Amino acid sequence: MQVSVVQIGNSKGIRLSKTLLEKYHITDKVELILENDHIVLKAIAEPRKNWEEAFAEMHQNGDDKLLIDSVFEDENWD
Repeated sequence: MQVSVVQIGNSKGIRLSKTLLEKYHITDKVELILENDHIVLKAIAEPRKNWEEAFAEMHQNGDDKLLIDSVFEDENWD
């Protein structure tokens, strides 16, 4: 795929189509990697994004219960 380098203020840049942005989940920032004479643009993953909302929904649904007891009946603390 070829894209044009365009003037953006005092700099130059490239424009990515909406289709590419959606397909690769690119929002505000990308990671730029210089690798073997290539420039690689990589979407920045936010691994814990929206966890708070997901945990709240789990709690509402009762899905946040322990799967096993925290202390086993046959555990000996002596």
